[in-house]
Amino acid sequence: MTEPHIELEDLRVTLGKREILRGLNLQLRARTVGLLGPNGAGKSTLINTLLGFWKPTSGTARVMGFDVRTQARQIRALIGYMPENDCFIANMPAVSFVRLGAELSGLPAEQALERAHEALFYVGLGEARYRKMGAFSLGMKQMAKLAQAIVHGPKVLILDEPTNGLDPQARTRMIKLIQEMRDLGTMHIVVCSHLLRDIEEVCEEAVILKAGQIVHYSNLEAERASNRRFVEIETEGDDGTFADAIEMLGCVCSVTAGKIRTVLPEGIEIRDIYRLAAARDIQLRRLNYRRDSLEDIFLKAMDMKTPDIKKEVLSGRL
Repeated sequence: MTEPHIELEDLRVTLGKREILRGLNLQLRARTVGLLGPNGAGKSTLINTLLGFWKPTSGTARVMGFDVRTQARQIRALIGYMPENDCFIANMPAVSFVRLGAELSGLPAEQALERAHEALFYVGLGEARYRKMGAFSLGMKQMAKLAQAIVHGPKVLILDEPTNGLDPQARTRMIKLIQEMRDLGTMHIVVCSHLLRDIEEVCEEAVILKAGQIVHYSNLEAERASNRRFVEIETEGDDGTFADAIEMLGCVCSVTAGKIRTVLPEGIEIRDIYRLAAARDIQLRRLNYRRDSLEDIFLKAMDMKTPDIKKEVLSGRL
């Protein structure tokens, strides 16, 4: 098993009199992890704590084995951060902006300049690297922010809303870059986004925060695979009692917009649904398996009561 690149141990952060993060326990090992949650869930607070901007009230967090409390300098040399909001000086050329980021991460000036040129070419801004940032389009600014985040070759890359405001072509370019960096395997990537589609396309695992606590952490492919026995049924000739009949088999059903949705328990097969329909002279117009989407997973997590995270960690669920 690979070593975790981010570890949280009973992490608590209080700002003013409000506790924002409430006892987070987690180990992240996947190459790409999506960080999700509604506004106010604590995502930004967690990111700022990992970056060393805010100190834990209790507990701790570690990045690549370094403690955020006492080893912030070492962490900043290993971490790359692409913020959601603009973070540039309008009159500064892009190459100077990226070079500054490299120097702040600990690279010598000459090497920082060389890496700045390389990073800008990598994200597709090679021809515009001497232009001032203030004249860049939104898509170019996002790419410049990505360049400064990766210029020093970080081991952990945090991307906060990387496709925010991008047109479809620019979004596709950004997603492909993230996938390419993921597949290279040289860094771990944490993507914080409100766009569930982005997380589905680039991430292997997802962490969902709610009210400062972790309400869901899963392998996305395993999560979807576990729902292969989720069935949607459309009927003809049903008098409204077919769902009740299916429940008599031991299934749990819901009816929405004329569709019957059910999860088949162990021992119940599709042929049992066909037999039941034939016995009642009901035509099955459509019957298909459906895996949960990330949106389904997210909405379920939002409906859940906040769990006792410590118990879930001890039981091996997180």
